[in-house]
Amino acid sequence: MTVNQNRKYVFIGIFLFIGLVYWIKAFSLQIINKDYRGIAENNALNKITLYPARSNVYDRNNELLAYNVHIYNLVVFPRNIENLDTTELCEILDIDRPKFAKLMYSAIDHSKVRKHNNEYNKSAVFYERLNKKQLIQMQENLFKFKGFFIEPSSERYYALEGAAHLMGYLTEANENKLAEDIYYRPGDLVGASGLEYQYEEEIRGTKGFKTVWQDRLYRERGLVKSRNALVKPIPGPEFRTTLDYKLQEYGELLLNNKRGSVVAIEPSTGEVLAMVNKPDYNPNILNGTKRSKNYRKLLIDGRRPLFNRAIKGQYPPGSTFKTVMAAIGLQEGIISDSTQFGCAGGYRMGSLRVGCHPHGSPLDLKNSIRISCNAYYCKLYRSLIDHPKFGSVRNGFAKLAEHWKSFGLGEPLGIDLPGEKGGNIPSLNNLDRRHGKSWRSSTIISMSIGQGEILLTPLQIANVACIMANRGFYYTPHLIKGIGATNSTPKKFTTRKNTSVEKKYFDLVVDGMAMVTKPGGTAGRTGVEGIVICGKTGTAQNSHGKDHSLFIAFAPKENPKIAVAAIVENGGYGASWAAPICNLMIEKYLNRTNPIYSTKIPLLEKRMKETIIE
Repeated sequence: MTVNQNRKYVFIGIFLFIGLVYWIKAFSLQIINKDYRGIAENNALNKITLYPARSNVYDRNNELLAYNVHIYNLVVFPRNIENLDTTELCEILDIDRPKFAKLMYSAIDHSKVRKHNNEYNKSAVFYERLNKKQLIQMQENLFKFKGFFIEPSSERYYALEGAAHLMGYLTEANENKLAEDIYYRPGDLVGASGLEYQYEEEIRGTKGFKTVWQDRLYRERGLVKSRNALVKPIPGPEFRTTLDYKLQEYGELLLNNKRGSVVAIEPSTGEVLAMVNKPDYNPNILNGTKRSKNYRKLLIDGRRPLFNRAIKGQYPPGSTFKTVMAAIGLQEGIISDSTQFGCAGGYRMGSLRVGCHPHGSPLDLKNSIRISCNAYYCKLYRSLIDHPKFGSVRNGFAKLAEHWKSFGLGEPLGIDLPGEKGGNIPSLNNLDRRHGKSWRSSTIISMSIGQGEILLTPLQIANVACIMANRGFYYTPHLIKGIGATNSTPKKFTTRKNTSVEKKYFDLVVDGMAMVTKPGGTAGRTGVEGIVICGKTGTAQNSHGKDHSLFIAFAPKENPKIAVAAIVENGGYGASWAAPICNLMIEKYLNRTNPIYSTKIPLLEKRMKETIIE
């Protein structure tokens, strides 16, 4: 064999070896190595999130309270952007360059979170709620903007322009939410307050996705039809609340242009029928692209429209608290139905004086409630905590505080809304820090008439009305009536809670409350013909201005259907504003099935609707 022949075979061998190496490498890349296969597929496939509709929310009578409207969002894969014509995109979206930069920064800002959640292959919302013109232009020009896509979604709307503190609103999931729950990704909306927050996991539904083929211009070319390529979203189940739409709407009209709260509850179940807060806001302004701007305006508004007074406001209950004191005094045997105390313009002890309005004297228990005599309850209070059977004033007060707490006072009741406050029932240590350890019953006597250290939320005050209506027990106030087909209420809201006072003593207190709205009672001019309304007025001192107007009531007297409490800040006497509002709410609810019914106290209704109280 010649040298040239040897060289020929060497070159052939080299070429065959190189060809074999390339063949093996190609086989490895295309058949064996799934990483490269995955990269190739990812370049041709797009996994698009399918958002579920949040639950439709209804009132107790199937009136729609919250619903969804279909919208389209522009979303982006930040890593896939190439040769972006920023000017043209800004023209289509009608935004300037600083706005574009802000939107893009927001879309890529959560990259660390996406990496933690293994979501690099998923998009982030770039621009919410494309209008019709923007949608058409983006659909026509989408091929120019590599990395951008259009995704269908939905937006939340609310039927009531008020009730924002109940329904809540949605906001973008923040970094903490993204980190703690892999369900969410940048741009997703999550309940931020109210029922939207409290029942977020139930209301939000379950996301799905579809996988589509796309060409080199990232245009959708068809749906991938394999089992794992399509998961349909599951909408949130129907959510039914305890609210009465019409009663809520009516309460908002009555409290309009005022500051305060009205809470109405069905005593036999603890179901909240209405919860009105003023000032408030229209929850629909926190939708869409102006969400952040409008929220900032609400946040700096000096009237505090974001503040849920019903569950966070803490006020002295004033004379409405006398109903509680009367029941406890009867239970402890300090007074009876016939016990009388005199009043000479108020209660006096040395230099101590608690004033009272002019009225006849002496008074028995029922008339002390009808007239709202301060002296009666100061004497009852001192007789109770100074009683020899307790051994000391400290023990006497501890026993009284124990009774108070059985009424659900001094701690949150547990309503299904976030941020509820518990008011204040002072402990012995609290009193020691404030008054020194040598305090006496006269030192803290203002608590006998619902002043001093006593603070309650409007919800707690309304719950006191429920306890009076039920003659000694209550159910935790709540807003959920049922979710989905089960339509069941959680057990914690159907468990009866008893106070430390026997039923027979509440019967006596209720008899006195029934006299309050009749002629001669402190709210005698606010009664409604044909309805026996059991109530109690209150006027709470306010260190920041005019006294607050309070009232609690329930009706009918037997088998009560509704209990209401109202507080009107700076409203003065309880009979001036709070009592008419409560009694009108009661009248409205008890006649709700009569479509042609009109109020029997129209002048009071007109006054409540039209008067402004600063």
